[in-house]
Amino acid sequence: MPIEQLSETLIDQIAAGEVVERPASVVKELVENSLDAGARRIEIVTAGGGKSLLRITDDGHGIPEAELPLAVRRHCTSKLAGGLDAIASLGFRGEALPSIGSVARLSLRSRAAGADGAHEILVQGGRTEGPRPAALGQGTVIEVRDLFHAVPARLKFLKSDRAESSAITEVVRRIAVAFPGVRFELAGEDRSPTILEAVAPGREIDRVAQVLGADFTDNSFALDAAREGVRLTGHAGLPTFHRGNALHQFAYVNGRPVRDKMILSAIRGAYADAMARDRHPVCVLFLDLDPRDVDVNVHPAKADVRFRDPGLVRGLVVGSIRAAMANLALRGSTEGAGGLMARFRAGPTGFAPAPSPPTPAAAASAASFGSGRGFSAQPSARYEIDASPSRPLNGPAPRFADFAPSARSVAPAAAEPTPARAQFPLGAARAQIDRAFIVAETGDSLVIVDQHAAHERLVYEALKTSLHAKPLPSQMLLLPEIVDLPEADADRLGEAAPTLERFGLRLERFGPGAVMVRETPALLGEVDAGALVRDLADELADSGTGTGLQARVDHVAATMACHGSVRAGRRLDGAEMNALLRQMEATPGSGTCNHGRPTFIELKLADIERLFGRR
Repeated sequence: MPIEQLSETLIDQIAAGEVVERPASVVKELVENSLDAGARRIEIVTAGGGKSLLRITDDGHGIPEAELPLAVRRHCTSKLAGGLDAIASLGFRGEALPSIGSVARLSLRSRAAGADGAHEILVQGGRTEGPRPAALGQGTVIEVRDLFHAVPARLKFLKSDRAESSAITEVVRRIAVAFPGVRFELAGEDRSPTILEAVAPGREIDRVAQVLGADFTDNSFALDAAREGVRLTGHAGLPTFHRGNALHQFAYVNGRPVRDKMILSAIRGAYADAMARDRHPVCVLFLDLDPRDVDVNVHPAKADVRFRDPGLVRGLVVGSIRAAMANLALRGSTEGAGGLMARFRAGPTGFAPAPSPPTPAAAASAASFGSGRGFSAQPSARYEIDASPSRPLNGPAPRFADFAPSARSVAPAAAEPTPARAQFPLGAARAQIDRAFIVAETGDSLVIVDQHAAHERLVYEALKTSLHAKPLPSQMLLLPEIVDLPEADADRLGEAAPTLERFGLRLERFGPGAVMVRETPALLGEVDAGALVRDLADELADSGTGTGLQARVDHVAATMACHGSVRAGRRLDGAEMNALLRQMEATPGSGTCNHGRPTFIELKLADIERLFGRR
């Protein structure tokens, strides 16, 4: 076939395939335009999952009448005054509106600040009508109807209305976290209304709570670190607070929501030895750096970015999260305690019995114990034993006595003096249950500790400190192994050789497309040197870091810790139990074992009293 010039309409439709993937893509582009226009209130209305209708209304500075025709023309934008090296806005390509207009029926109505009136322009199939006068206060209203009616092949690949509607909600939630001072409202016949109210300056965590839930604030820690011109802020969840997928990981670069694989890999690396492999942390991370050090013009959807120094960014993310976890006071997730209390409340069948009307006598008895308030599964305020309704009528409030021993399952703490229960975060050991769990008492709670999981973490941290304090020993190969690789991979391994040598792997270049392995880490024992080197080459190509070798060393340390720690079934006396508790308090990350399971659960005594109807 002869070469022909494509029509402008077909060119726009092809370009739209890169920018407009689904209704959520349209919402993302239009909401970003509203934010670039300084909007403080944005309303999104949808119908048919966004396929039938998308309407975005904002109170931004609007578009002057003379610029409306340019706004819907390709490669026309007001956001690149500083060039591609200094992009300070969310949008900059000048493709969104013309791309949408080529595959849908688009109407744009706007009134610029200070203008006498509003004007409207219509785009359908690439053809424009207007501008013409319209009625509107300051701001902009954009309506997109019958998305992909001009390209039915794209329309049939969209998902159900519910799925598309959920995708729109997710896009708005991710954008809203970065702009806490803006009010977002989602409405429409295909959804329940969702309103994210603007929050006051300094209360950005309230917007995060609106999106991720109030429990995130109780189970997260703040981040604020900087290194060589890159700053990281935000919040990261405790290792014991996790989810089944990575959808609760929000990352932003200079205020732009991104799904960058390098950042996601850094998050996984930060929690590598504190969380199970099939679980995912919850976090909200903001990276701020010079726009010249990051390229956002690498993908039409602007979800991927490229950093000038990816190793610096990865190191900052991993190091900051790990350092913050190491400096945390010993904390456990409220989900563990809340879930356990909920199970207790539900009864032996796992279902809460239907409440029955109390008898007059029972009501009077309940009133005498102050049980008029409902039970909350979440840990409550500090427990005051002297104010407890179950205290004796006369005399001081009682302290817990040691549990009486049974034939096998419960052993009391030794009779020697024990630390005061309020003196330490994990309190004083009171008993060992089933030779597997330590029960301790603090000033306002009971703490149940899994002795094997806790000691496993302590041994692991001690092993890691010992292993990484100096270069790891290596074992020399009887015959050096030559590993053939692409030249680019060999170059990357050659550059990383000094770092790899610290972990016991000594290699050197052997011609343009090969490396020679002379020594391997002794800790790994007999190892396939070729497979190890190829894996490291792939990792260096993918993320720019060769942390895979360190991960293998840490895995060996974790295995040694698991087999060398106190096993369930071993009887501990009071001194041993209290020594384990004190070591936990002094060891970073001791709230979880090496496999990501919690090492302890804290139950507030006030909640236990409510459970028994005493409060």
